[in-house]
Formats: sequence, C-alpha cells, structure tokens
Amino acid sequence: MSTPTTPGIIGAGEFFPVVGVGPHEKPWPEGAQYDHELLLHGDRRNVLDHYRYWSIEAIVADLDNKRHKLHIAIENWQHDLNIGSIVRTANAFNVAGVHIVGKRDWNKRGAMVTDRYLTVYHHPTVQDFSLWCKENHLPIIGIDNVPSSKQLESAQLPESCVLLFGQEGAGMSNEALAACEVLYEINQYGSTRSMNASAAGAIAMYHWALQHILR
Repeated sequence: MSTPTTPGIIGAGEFFPVVGVGPHEKPWPEGAQYDHELLLHGDRRNVLDHYRYWSIEAIVADLDNKRHKLHIAIENWQHDLNIGSIVRTANAFNVAGVHIVGKRDWNKRGAMVTDRYLTVYHHPTVQDFSLWCKENHLPIIGIDNVPSSKQLESAQLPESCVLLFGQEGAGMSNEALAACEVLYEINQYGSTRSMNASAAGAIAMYHWALQHILR
C-alpha cells in the first residue's frame, strides 16, 4: 500500500504532495465499511488514515457514534464565502450538527466536501431556528463583538449548546442578537475592529473543546 502522501510533479524542479493513498494491495481488508472502488483505484480524499478506503456512509455512521454535544449555526443572508470554512472546522470538532439560518443555498467551496460527514439543518428564519433550539433544549450563544458582549476567554460554555455566528463584516442580525441567551466576543489586541468570521469560529470551537473535550 502506498504512503499517505506521495510526491507529484507540477513543473520542472517543482513537486507537490499527492494526498491520500493509491490502490490497496491484495488481499483486501474485509469489512462492510470498505468501499471496493476506493480499494481498487485508491483513496485521495482528505480523511484521517483511520478512514482510508471507507465509504462515506461508513464514516458518517462511525462519527455519529461519537458526536459531541456542540452545534454550530451561521446566518446566511449574503452568501458569505466564510460559511464553508466554518463548516470545515465544525467537521474537525465532530459537532452534532450545523445550522444554516436564512438562504438555503450557501457557498460550499470552502467546506472541501466536509459537509457530507455532518448533519446540516436549514432554518429559513431566525424565528424557526430559535424555536428548534428551544424544542431541543439548546441555549443559543452568539459570537459577535457588540457593546453587550462579554469576554469569551473567561466564559464557561455549556456542553450542550449552539454557537451562532453572523455574516462577515455585517455581523449578526438584530433578530439573531435578540435570540441569543448570551453574547461573547474574542479579545483583540491590534488595530482592526473585527477578525475573519471563519477564524472567529475556529477560536470559539476550540475554546469550547478545551472545556469539554481536551480536559
């Protein structure tokens, strides 16, 4: 079996790593989780080595057995390019679900197909999203730098909750702000007023993980 990354040529004297592994040597491993097409042709997906040659369905089923209690929600009114990056980070933390609030269609390019391994919910309005959270006993915690926000760095987040993020630049809508049980902001020490939405998402998820996973 080939190594997880093998060199590939892009030009004279230039090389780049080829992600994944090639066709699996026979005899093939046995198990319902394995995809015969991947075993035959190789697995170039960006997945953990543990999941090499597994079908998407098998990977999702395994992840479902160990989902964390954190949910992630993003407002989607302006087709923000950062949504995909936030979804990709949510996959890295194996969250229980991702919620798209607003427009159903969102730019998936930044997600790098990681949305296939997550449960993605759509809520046409903030009201619909808020009702879903109440029915599922999940407090909505907003991440935005508004005057009423508290410091995220000193906050103790509940294990079961939804972290809600707004649009890049515009931030969260007034309706979304009102739906939040509490608002937190990430301390900044430079000259800019705000940071990239996907970066803020990664910081907030890691802050939650430090309290509930990495202890």
